[in-house]
Amino acid sequence: MLGTVPDRPHVRRLPEVIVNRIAAGEVIERPAAAVKELIENAIDAGARRLDISLDGGGVERMIVTDDGVGMSPDDLSLAVERHCTSKLGDETLVHINTLGFRGEALPSIGAAARLSITSRPRGESGAWRIRVEGGKTYPPEPVAGAFGTSVVVEDLFFATPARRKFLKSARVEGRHVESVVRRLALAVPQTAFRFVLDGREVLDLPAQDMAARAAALLDASEADGFLTIDGAREGMTLSGFICPPSVHRSTANGQFMLVNGRPVVDPVLKTAVRVAYRRVIEPGRHPVVALMLTVPPEQVDVNVHPAKTELRFADEAAVRSLVIGTLQRALEHGAGVAGVRPVLSSAPRASRIWYPPEQGQAAVQPAPAYPAAAQGSGMAEPRLMFGDAPSARTLPTVFATGQTEPWPEVAQAGPATETAGGAGALPPLDHPLGAAVAQVLDTYILAVAADGSLVLVDQHAAHERLTHERLREQYLSGHVQAQRLLVPDVVELPRVQQDLLLARQPMLERLGVEIEEFGGGSILVRALPAMLGKSDAVSLLRDLADELEADDTGAPDEMASLDGKLDAVIARMACHGSIRAGRRLAPEEMNALLRQMEATPRAGTCSHGRPTWLKLSRNDLEKLFGRR
Repeated sequence: MLGTVPDRPHVRRLPEVIVNRIAAGEVIERPAAAVKELIENAIDAGARRLDISLDGGGVERMIVTDDGVGMSPDDLSLAVERHCTSKLGDETLVHINTLGFRGEALPSIGAAARLSITSRPRGESGAWRIRVEGGKTYPPEPVAGAFGTSVVVEDLFFATPARRKFLKSARVEGRHVESVVRRLALAVPQTAFRFVLDGREVLDLPAQDMAARAAALLDASEADGFLTIDGAREGMTLSGFICPPSVHRSTANGQFMLVNGRPVVDPVLKTAVRVAYRRVIEPGRHPVVALMLTVPPEQVDVNVHPAKTELRFADEAAVRSLVIGTLQRALEHGAGVAGVRPVLSSAPRASRIWYPPEQGQAAVQPAPAYPAAAQGSGMAEPRLMFGDAPSARTLPTVFATGQTEPWPEVAQAGPATETAGGAGALPPLDHPLGAAVAQVLDTYILAVAADGSLVLVDQHAAHERLTHERLREQYLSGHVQAQRLLVPDVVELPRVQQDLLLARQPMLERLGVEIEEFGGGSILVRALPAMLGKSDAVSLLRDLADELEADDTGAPDEMASLDGKLDAVIARMACHGSIRAGRRLAPEEMNALLRQMEATPRAGTCSHGRPTWLKLSRNDLEKLFGRR
């Protein structure tokens, strides 16, 4: 009862079985965590093949079998005791070269489930098995078994029913296990993985190189523009593979990150990836990446949480800068370097198609695809311009029925380089986006690449990105023009946020934001970027302060509250200043647009993150027509 004085409590030592069950709640929070620990043990044991099988999402049963070095009976007895491990060479906890090292996994699993471990070292005539049920350990016994180790976990959390009732459905838990298996499979591409969930084979990966393993796990290929990245900074190196902005997911499940070979889910790395892709991907979508970061062991702490998926960097700003810089350099290629996966879910409707003539034959013009009644009735018939068949050396000529004034950028680009064929001859066909052959609906440019693939370009989206990049370079080449406020705004902020803003005062001034300390816990805003117009200084500064507090290693030019608004204004200006859909283009204009796209960074997507071009290979076209 409240107000009464309780009896003086006595400190007592908890029984070992209770200690293990409490610890199990941190290490083994769901089946995926248990599978992760077992796979890490197998990898540390030198396994070259892993078989993982689950029933009931892992709650009913999970089996992890490897062909590693195996364990003796004495090793088995110690392995199921807390804080017993063979993986730490010293006691500094700095140079950790194994995935596991805490010695908590097997005892925690044995405290919460029915655990059975069968192991046979190389050179031994037989295997040994040890069992642990709800924390009670049975002595090892000889059994028949193959070389390596097989771990069986049944009836997970039977000893801790409070934890079991909070588990999700078998389907959800199985999905979490699959995610864990995929991340660990990336860490050791030289190890074969086979994963079976409720009798259904989910993964069967042979031993392979890192590029093949990453492509298999990300469900990507060279056709999607799979890009290799490589960067270094202050003793750190970053390598891996990324997909272009056109390949994205609704969640971050397509992001795989390794730090010193260890799969992690780190907020610093995730934020850096988001910032690097922010200007080229659709809002709300997530890029697809596989990153391998190598950091000197003394600059990273992996002993942060029992799950070992979190870590702490000594210099988060340097890590962030390395990731953002490396990814942005890889994404700054022009259009055509990385392919775009076409999203075509239905069979194409009948259309007017131009068939290239056979050798020595004249081109056959297609018959009209519209009823005769529509002709002359005032109904506008979509116009498709056809040209000569593209040769192997030069771009074709496109015959337009109308004439328009060329837009300035194309006019400045001028016709293609003259060749021996005469003035006005167009460039060779081996450009990434190929040669323009037609314009459909006065909106989409059709081109043929050197390999025969069909390239489709949205002329408005493409020119919008070209204009956006030019305007952004103009605005951010030096200082962004600031507009002084007639009456400076006073913003009340917590002291921590004030310090964060004032520490970045020089960078804010380069972005057009002029602030100064006002005293009494306030900041005075004297100027804002002129291009933002009549923005609310108070809300802008508060948003910026909140973002800096949430990520104190970030910079104002990476924050959505400021840089995002500047970029949004530039995007709107670019949209209104670009050629519109429905604008008829001359042949030279179409080809000049393609050449500028190839030379402009981030031209694969428009200012809103939508793709500017698509490429249909021979295989894609054959699938659409049912040939495959």
